[in-house]
Amino acid sequence: MKFELRPSQERGGADYGWLKSFHSFSVPGFPAPVDSFGALRVINEDRVEPSKGFGLHAHREMEIFSYLVSGELHHKDSMGNVETMKRGDIQMTSAGTGIRHSEYNGSDQEQVHFLQIWATPSQSSLPPKYFTRNFPDSDKVDKLLKVVAPVGSEGVDEERESTGPVPIHSQVTVYATMISTGNAVVHTLPDGAGTQRAYIQVPQSSGYNQSVARGSRIRVNGDLELAEGDGAFVWGEPGEQLRIENTGEKSAEALLFDLA
Repeated sequence: MKFELRPSQERGGADYGWLKSFHSFSVPGFPAPVDSFGALRVINEDRVEPSKGFGLHAHREMEIFSYLVSGELHHKDSMGNVETMKRGDIQMTSAGTGIRHSEYNGSDQEQVHFLQIWATPSQSSLPPKYFTRNFPDSDKVDKLLKVVAPVGSEGVDEERESTGPVPIHSQVTVYATMISTGNAVVHTLPDGAGTQRAYIQVPQSSGYNQSVARGSRIRVNGDLELAEGDGAFVWGEPGEQLRIENTGEKSAEALLFDLA
């Protein structure tokens, strides 16, 4: 199995006052060594100040979802969806042939912190759709909880609101975990032709930090060390295992992306 660290401090990004953002992959104005990884196109870690946000703008031919770390994110779109999301919520916009939406901090007092993630759809010209799910922290403790999975996968319901993983029209499966101190979770790379890919991202749960990663820490397969804000590219053969251990002094939150 092969790993490559994506250090937190090497991510693109900027502080605009109302928005503090990190970009794991290339976005306009912030080139990165990698434009995408499998179907994974964007991981932006955003912090938006109270009552500020992204005004109405358009998307098409992209699967876009937000993982809420803290605060409140208010969403409104051209499909008629209006919603305020909190910790534990994931909302998915399957942009398809085109949508417009806005996203604002729903609080006038507290910052909102979330990961905005884009994936390339496996099929073009799909009708736009919107989905939401909630995953309590208690369901993530010392386990890899499947929170996003391809349409047609076992347990995936294409209703707007339901239980189980959020549907995505892309070859991306996402697991969320909160690992207790000294504990570990294990993931087996799925069957498939040739080398399998995965990506690990540790959110900056302890606060905004532009320098070397700190805070909660994990170790992957007894070798690769990551802290808050760090990511890692993974290549392995079907059936090989990833062991993610919490080596820090507090709970460690992480996202694992399984990429065909």
